[in-house]
Amino acid sequence: MTDLRDRVRGADPAADGGPGQDRGEQAARRTRRNRRRSSSLRLRLVVVFALVALTAAVSASGIAYWLNREAVLTRTQDAALGDFQQEMQNRAGVLPPSPTEDELQHTAGLMADSGQHFSVLLLAEDEHGRQLVGDSDLDSFTLGDVPRTLRDAVNERQPVGSHNAYPYHMYWQRIVVHDTPYLVGGAKVIGGGPTGYMLKSLEPEAKDLDSLAWSLGIATALALVGAALLAQAAATTVLKPVHRLGVAARRLGEGKLDTRLRVSGTDELAELSRTFNRTAEALEKRVADMSARDEASRRFVADMSHELRTPLTAITAVTEVLEEELDAETGGIDPMIEPAVRLVVSETRRLNDLVENLMEVTRFDAGTARLVLDDVDIADQITACIDARAWLDAVELDAERGIVARLDPRRLDVILANLIGNALKHGGSPVRVSVRTERRPLAEHAGGAAGYDGAQQDGSLPHGAAAGDGTGAALSAEDLVIAVRDHGPGIPQAVLPHVFDRFYKASASRPRSDGSGLGLSIALENAHIHGGGITASNAPEGGAVFTLRLPRYTVPPEEREAHGQDGDPAEREAQGPDDDAQADTEGGGR
Repeated sequence: MTDLRDRVRGADPAADGGPGQDRGEQAARRTRRNRRRSSSLRLRLVVVFALVALTAAVSASGIAYWLNREAVLTRTQDAALGDFQQEMQNRAGVLPPSPTEDELQHTAGLMADSGQHFSVLLLAEDEHGRQLVGDSDLDSFTLGDVPRTLRDAVNERQPVGSHNAYPYHMYWQRIVVHDTPYLVGGAKVIGGGPTGYMLKSLEPEAKDLDSLAWSLGIATALALVGAALLAQAAATTVLKPVHRLGVAARRLGEGKLDTRLRVSGTDELAELSRTFNRTAEALEKRVADMSARDEASRRFVADMSHELRTPLTAITAVTEVLEEELDAETGGIDPMIEPAVRLVVSETRRLNDLVENLMEVTRFDAGTARLVLDDVDIADQITACIDARAWLDAVELDAERGIVARLDPRRLDVILANLIGNALKHGGSPVRVSVRTERRPLAEHAGGAAGYDGAQQDGSLPHGAAAGDGTGAALSAEDLVIAVRDHGPGIPQAVLPHVFDRFYKASASRPRSDGSGLGLSIALENAHIHGGGITASNAPEGGAVFTLRLPRYTVPPEEREAHGQDGDPAEREAQGPDDDAQADTEGGGR
């Protein structure tokens, strides 16, 4: 077995973590904040309102634009084609069967002078079969501007019947030339007259439609802004009661059970507020009843412990005399009753430890336990604890000399005695105790220094959390970590959440043991009063591991008063120093 003193190494400053870890923690917190902002109810309400308004505005604007476009174009088209058809009948229809080019040119000019301002192209054949062209604007409108399909449709002769009175009809088509829209129409004079085509620019109508589109776009944008403002107002109206409910729920969670909501109206939110008030009232009554029963139980335990102390002191004195007679081997004790005497001595000692532990527990429950801080060399403190209990041959210590922490040495001794004794009793030797320091982010420390609300299920405490009774706070950004590991079978998973419970036994078949069942609970309370905690787990290679985590520099109450975190001075003045804590090596039982 490796000797304890051979395992204590020289001082070597080492600290885990560093600026990189702090930056990583800050980035993670920023990510969480951004995620909360992006998933907030207010933002979702505004986005939904804006999307609905945008969809409705775009749909209405699109429909309005399409209807106005068709109406404008149809009106312009009908007027131009009607005028062109009338001019073809009145002017082109009176031309001779074989007109001259000058006659076509003159007629086309007259037709173009109508109120619709379109260009005209007239085609005819002279007596020799040559094609003649007359154009009101020869440079800008030619036969090449007329689509081939339109020319074919105009010149196609259709059979005359009951459903078709004329062999030729007027046709039209919209075209775009150099980004300018045009209307092209064509008709043929029935009875051998010329063929005419018209070209009307739709640019004024296109500009009107563009102006309409811009107006609708601006209206859509204004509607979107109005919808966002309306959504913001609606969200504020709807979320204000929800926000008040959230604040009230947080206050209720902080222990302010007299929190109530102001109820107005008869809607669903008002009914929710009434339900919250009824729930808070019932919870306040239930907690008050439980607190009264718990206070009565604590008072009973405290009174019983104090009442037992007087007769127990006398019994202890008698058993010490009997034990001296047994050790003296002078024959003063009858050998027949010697086993009974030894049993009385053992049970008296066990009863005395139980009473002392009960008194220690009542001090924690009443919030009167106080710290007596000192600078302690951790390796020396652990060595002294193990040496005082004759555990040197059963414990291996892996700790660097020179690791100094500011804490209560007596309470640290109680914690170590319980953890190491529990490991030796239930896990067997060798028990390995390792010591290290760990850095943690300052923001994490600052968030936990305000107060501690209670132990987690496994007995742990968030880094930097302070004791809930106002006796100490962790203002250091460095933790002292002490791990106690045994080589036994480990702790069953069903037992792990209960190892720090008072009087808990892992097996009903072992209801009685040498300890009181309060050791691990007292160890945990001593860790909490320092602003730390203890966790229990199983090592992958076997055996149980209890990890004690304490702030390396615990700040006493008188220094915390300067930070506005002090407790009630009158209460501290009325509370005297507590008695010596007793180390119970039984713990919660495994």
